[in-house]
Amino acid sequence: MDATDLFTSCRKGDISRVRYLLEQRDVELNVRDKWDSTPLYYACLCGHEELVQYLLANGAKCEVNTFDGERCLYGALSDPIRRLLKEYKRITAKAMQRDYYDQFLQTLLEQGWFSDVVFLVHGETFRAHRCVLGARSEYFTHMFQTKWKGKNMIALKHPLINPAAFAALLQYFYTGCLDIDVSYVDDLKRLAKQCKMGDLIEELEAKCKQVYDFVSSKPGTCVKVLTLDPHGCQLQDDMAQLADCALPAELRVGFGELPFDKTDNFPSYPDICFRVEGYDFLCHKPFFCGRSDYFKALLEDHFSEGETLASAPHIPVITLHNISHELFTKILYYIYSDDTELSQESVYEVLWVADMYLLPGLKRLCGKSLAAQLSEENVLHVWKCAQLFSLSRLEDQCTEYMAKIIERLVERPDFADLIHADAGAVEARQETDSIPLVDEIRFHISSNVQTYSAIEEAQQKLTALELLLTNIGLEC
Repeated sequence: MDATDLFTSCRKGDISRVRYLLEQRDVELNVRDKWDSTPLYYACLCGHEELVQYLLANGAKCEVNTFDGERCLYGALSDPIRRLLKEYKRITAKAMQRDYYDQFLQTLLEQGWFSDVVFLVHGETFRAHRCVLGARSEYFTHMFQTKWKGKNMIALKHPLINPAAFAALLQYFYTGCLDIDVSYVDDLKRLAKQCKMGDLIEELEAKCKQVYDFVSSKPGTCVKVLTLDPHGCQLQDDMAQLADCALPAELRVGFGELPFDKTDNFPSYPDICFRVEGYDFLCHKPFFCGRSDYFKALLEDHFSEGETLASAPHIPVITLHNISHELFTKILYYIYSDDTELSQESVYEVLWVADMYLLPGLKRLCGKSLAAQLSEENVLHVWKCAQLFSLSRLEDQCTEYMAKIIERLVERPDFADLIHADAGAVEARQETDSIPLVDEIRFHISSNVQTYSAIEEAQQKLTALELLLTNIGLEC
C-alpha cells in the first residue's frame, strides 16, 4: 500500500488514522520517503507529542547517537518531545511481532539455534550457520570448501579483524541491516573488501557521507552509531537459494541451465530430510524450527523412529502425510525467503496448510493474495474464509468492498443468509443487539464522507441496508 497517507497523517497529528493504517493496513512503520524522512521525523517536526509517543511505543526507530535519532531530536518542535526521544530505549516486543521474518532472522543470529560453525575472534565467540553464510557470500562458500572444510570451530587471528566489525558483518548477513560504532566503520570496510562485498562497501560509504553532511550542517549533533537499513529483496533472494538446493533434483525444472547459476555447485549443508510423496527435500532445522512451532515440535519429538537418508546417514528423514509435493514446495520457499508463488487456484490450499503448520506470516500472504482477487462474485466466500482463519485485515477489506457494492449485494439471498449467520454467532444476542458484519459495513459506508454528493450516496447505501434488515426480520 502507498505510504503517502501515513506521512500525511503524521504531519497532521491524526493518531486515529495512523493507528488504523498500522493495525488494519499493515503499513511499514519505518518506511522512508524520497527525502529519507520517516513518519516519526514528521511527527516530531510538527510537534505532535501524543503521536510521537505512540510511534515510539510501536517500534519507530530512534536510537540515541544514530542518524535517525539525532535528526528527530534536532527537528523536534518542543522540549517534551525531545525528552520523549531521549528516554526511548529499544523496540518493544509488540513492535518486533510486526514482521515475523525479520524477527526470526535476528533471533537465529542471537540464539544460534542448531548452529554448525563457531568463529573465535580475539577471545569473542560467534555461533553461525554454514548455510546462511554460504548463501550470502561466495567468499564464505569458497572458504568452507577449502581452508575451513570440515572445521566446526574457526579461529580468526589476524590482528586487523575487529570483533565488533565481525559481529556487524554477521548481522548484515543474517538480517540485511547493521549497527556499528562509527569508529569501527573502517574495520568493517576492510572485512567487506576481504569478503569481496563491493555493495556493502558502497552502502557504508554513502551512509558515512550522509552522516557527515548532516553533522556538518547541524551544530551540536553527535552521531556515534552508523545504521544500515535493509532494502530491496537481495536478502530474500539469497535465502531462496537454500530452497532451490532443498528441492529434489527431479523437481528442479530449468535449474543448472544458466551459466552463472549457483544451485548445482552450492553446498547447503542440510541436516533434515522431509519425504513428501516419495520426494526427498533436503532442508535445515534452524529454518523449519524457527519459522514454525509445528515443525519445531515435530523435529523435537520425531527422532525415535531412527530413519535416516541412505546417501547421507547423518541426516534424519521425516515423512509428511496429507500434503502434495507441489504444496510443500510452496511452503518450502516461504519458510526460507518469506515469499512464495500463489495462484488463484492454489491460494486456498496454501492457506489451509499454513494454518495447519502454524505459519501466521504465510496466512497473511495468502490474505493479501485473496484481497487482490476480490470481486462481487467471491467477496462473501472470501469474508467467510477470513473469519475462519482469523485474518482480520482481509475481513476488513471484504467489508469495505461490500460497502461499495451494498446496493447490489442486498438483492442476493446468500448475503441475507450471511447476515443471519453472523447475528446467530453473537452469544446471547438480544433482538436489537448489533451484528458485527453490519456494523463494519456501516462504518465503511460512513467513513471519509465529506462532500454533499458523497453524503447522499452514503445515505442511499445505508437505506438499502436497513431495508434488507427489516425484510429479514433483524434490528440492530
